[in-house]
Amino acid sequence: QVQLVESGGGLVQPGGSLRLSCVVSGSTVSNHPFDWYRQAPGKEREFVAGITSTGSTAHLAASVKGRFTVSRDNAKNAVFLLMNNLRPEDTAVYYCRDWARDYWGQGTQVTVSS
Repeated sequence: QVQLVESGGGLVQPGGSLRLSCVVSGSTVSNHPFDWYRQAPGKEREFVAGITSTGSTAHLAASVKGRFTVSRDNAKNAVFLLMNNLRPEDTAVYYCRDWARDYWGQGTQVTVSS
């Protein structure tokens, strides 16, 4: 059974940083692109970042470009989202997604507040 487990969320002040992890069990991630999405209260889920299977190419939503970095470690079966200079509008539940199979994790809450 394939499982995606996100971690690393929490409460952080504006301008702070967090690093989210998505660890996959039950399958290898090395052949699959992965995405990060987020969903704020009362809003639709939105794309945040994506990374190709080798990690050679990454895509970021305009709202996070220059602040967020997506990466992966296929040896650890994991994908990461480094978030810098966080803003209150980044508050949301963050999800990772195996793009090829449309598998999703359960999400991790990120709250940016002073």
